Amino acid sequence: MKYLKVLVADDESGMRRGVRKVLGKFNLRLENTDEEIGFETVEAADGRETMKILKSQPVDLLLLDYKMPELSGLEILERIKAEKKDVMTIMITAYASLDVAVSATKNGAFDFLAKPFTPEELKRVVEKASRSLIAHREAKRLAEEKRKVRFQFLSVLAHELKAPLSVLESYLQIMKNRTAGNELSDYDHIIERSLIRIDGMRKLIFDLLDLTRIESGEKKRKLENIDLVEIARTSIETLSELARGRGIDITLHAPQKLTMVADRSEIEIILNNLISNAVKYNKDNGKVDVVIESDEGKAVIKVSDTGIGLTEEEQSRLFGEFVRIQNEQTRHIMGSGLGLSIVKKIAQLYNGNVGVRSQKGAGSTFFVYLPFKKEERKNESR
Repeated sequence: MKYLKVLVADDESGMRRGVRKVLGKFNLRLENTDEEIGFETVEAADGRETMKILKSQPVDLLLLDYKMPELSGLEILERIKAEKKDVMTIMITAYASLDVAVSATKNGAFDFLAKPFTPEELKRVVEKASRSLIAHREAKRLAEEKRKVRFQFLSVLAHELKAPLSVLESYLQIMKNRTAGNELSDYDHIIERSLIRIDGMRKLIFDLLDLTRIESGEKKRKLENIDLVEIARTSIETLSELARGRGIDITLHAPQKLTMVADRSEIEIILNNLISNAVKYNKDNGKVDVVIESDEGKAVIKVSDTGIGLTEEEQSRLFGEFVRIQNEQTRHIMGSGLGLSIVKKIAQLYNGNVGVRSQKGAGSTFFVYLPFKKEERKNESR
């Protein structure tokens, strides 16, 4: 059970004891998390003691009497506001009036409880304040988490763009100073390397756009009957030149047709990412096998390679954002580190899942499972 600390600030000892007794037996259950909340009570008999407690220990809820010795309730509210203390205040007073309520609210009081009040009235206002406090803190926590994620994201992005930009700047300086010679042909290899770097940055930008559109929900999706096999053939054809350059053979294992309701561009992203990775991280003269099939109400995409493979530790973090496996075998391979995280997010849009089976030095198999809709009739012919 989680406990909220309640400070009862009132110069009447009977009032403090009464509140302690009621809240000591009161528990609150949160619907979303099914978590139970209890209340731990501390007491203060005057304004200075109230401020001393607020400064010396964390307090979640403050039941604050309007009229107290040393400092009034409104003066305490002003100090709490000035010091930006994270405490939810409920004013309690026998002098209830509209002016008092307005003054207290302006100074940050959450609610108002007029004396004399019943145990049920106390529970009701404490419950309302507790739920508001917990919701406010959760929103604050999520905002802070979002800020940190955004900072990390921008830091990694800056790092990913910094390296190719530095290389391009160096190449341009070489060309400007004619360091390699005065003939245009002397710079052909520099121009070629520059184009490769630019292509890598372009892919990073496109991957970022895909990622942000998917996560924001702003990507316009066109769900229609599509043929997975036909899209796989197109993807293989697109990447065949890259594969041929290294003697890699790509083979499709699939029925003549396998249809499902999906967004064609999303399926293209999945297949292009998996097949291009299978080629890039393969060995020269290796093989890539692309399997399209249905299994127990799911469309299955499997892409296997005879490449460098992955350790168990590398597999565990492979589908994260900006994850690139760095070792002697991969340092020359260009990539944004976003492709597989995009594949995972697209699969999740279909309530599907992704995974990998791999062995270091013996190749990898990536798989994507996309459930068919219940009312969907798949067309599978061999």
